[in-house]
Amino acid sequence: MMTFDDITEDGRLWAVRYEGDTDNALYNLFEQWNDVAWLRAFFKANIEDLSSYFKITDINQAIMDTIEDSERLQCVIMDISPDADLDAIFRPLENSRMADVTLGKEKARLKQRIRHSSWLRIYAIKLASGVYIITGGAIKLTATMQEREHTQAELVKMENVRQFLLNEGIIDDDGFIDYLNTL
Repeated sequence: MMTFDDITEDGRLWAVRYEGDTDNALYNLFEQWNDVAWLRAFFKANIEDLSSYFKITDINQAIMDTIEDSERLQCVIMDISPDADLDAIFRPLENSRMADVTLGKEKARLKQRIRHSSWLRIYAIKLASGVYIITGGAIKLTATMQEREHTQAELVKMENVRQFLLNEGIIDDDGFIDYLNTL
């Protein structure tokens, strides 16, 4: 069972709260991305990807960059004004996808970054133009998500949320609101 938290409190940005989790996927991400011990263990386990793809061998630098990016991304996501365009923040997960699809899989990341591109990703399902449900996120150090277990797990979570919505007959934001009102 999963529930949904209204992040922007205006029905435009939601985050999944998975069964057994104390908080939603978005807040759990930001907590993880600011946890130095967790980040140190992650970068030690993934130092090969970090050094080959980003040419970074200093784990402390990777930790500082992650925390800095996390704070910037948190500002982008949490400081969304009522007139902000969420479609400018989220992009199709597949870089080759040009057309909208029903409950499309999307990603958000920082655009401008000094030294190297940002490896932080927030993943979401697009309910309608400007309306998204965050399913999770990851530190993506490889070209594709299929290459590593932790990013592959995010693909599975996105697909699971998408299937949950479809199984509930939800194909857009109106259907989602109707579903929430029946709970």
